[in-house]
Amino acid sequence: MWQYGDGMGWWMIFGGLWMFLFWEGLIALTPWGINKLVNRNGSGRERNPLEIVKERYARGEISPEEFERLKKNLA
Repeated sequence: MWQYGDGMGWWMIFGGLWMFLFWEGLIALTPWGINKLVNRNGSGRERNPLEIVKERYARGEISPEEFERLKKNLA
């Protein structure tokens, strides 16, 4: 008489799609989150000041003269 369910089948596709996206997102984010927790300090070790100065020089943030001056001060 009331014909329950007629015309509602296509809505179930969206429910399945959202469930699939949810689980795929959860599966993808879990390893990423674990990796972030394990490697909080980036490389896992502290860099010394000379390494930082060398990186800044390589990126072009400081001039060759300033690099030499900082290298002498740190040695």
